[in-house]
Order: sequence, then structure tokens, then C-alpha cells
Amino acid sequence: MDMTSPPEAFRKRLAELREALLRLSKALIDSERVGYEQAIGRISSPNHFLQLVMNDPWFAWLHPLSQLIVAMDEALDAKSPLTAAGADLLVKQARNLLVVAESGGGFAHHYFIALQRDPDVVLAHAEAAKILKSRKPA
Repeated sequence: MDMTSPPEAFRKRLAELREALLRLSKALIDSERVGYEQAIGRISSPNHFLQLVMNDPWFAWLHPLSQLIVAMDEALDAKSPLTAAGADLLVKQARNLLVVAESGGGFAHHYFIALQRDPDVVLAHAEAAKILKSRKPA
């Protein structure tokens, strides 16, 4: 008997993870905005904020998470069915990205700092981690 899930099951699982990562991304962006405004000054408009998120080095560490969400969007919007291998690859990338490091640089270190600083980030991380834990690659 074939124990593989139909393509719709892969799509549902990936969509659930994508939603959790979107909530995590929002929590991280909101948290970074507070830090930015405390250190640099008030952000004058939503457009200014968008430009900062996209182009300012302060927010650059968040780009890998945004890129992963975009990759998930593309996989979910593809005309061809999502395969187990394709879904597992994206889940593995998410699992590898959401690792924290107390020292060093890059995403892992900034993520560690955000988790120490902001309870909303902790809650969003816990939600994503729960989904990742229940979605071990085949």
C-alpha cells in the first residue's frame, strides 16, 4: 500500500507552515521597528518603513526569512502539483533557518536577540516550531 500523501496534503502542510512563518516575520519586523525607532528615530510613514525593511542594513538580517516565504508562495502557486520532495525541502530550509546562535552574526544571532527581547517573537517562534516538529521530512 502506498503511504505517500496526495499532493493536496503537501500543499496544506506547506501553507500551514507558510502562515506561521508570515506571523513570525511580522513579529520580527514589528520588534525590529521598535528597536530602530529607539536607536535611530521615528519612521515617518508606512512607505518609509517599507523602504527601510527592503533596503536598510538594520533589517537586512530578516531577508532570508522573507525569501523562504516567497519560495513557499511560488511552490504553492505553481501549476504542477507539489511533490513530497519539494515540500520537504522547504520544510528543511525553514527548520535550518529557525536556529538561534548566542554568538556570531547573521540571521541566527539576530534571531536569538529578538527571542530574548520580545515575547511576541517567542510566541510566533513557538507556533512555527510546533508545525516544524509535527512535519518531519519523509
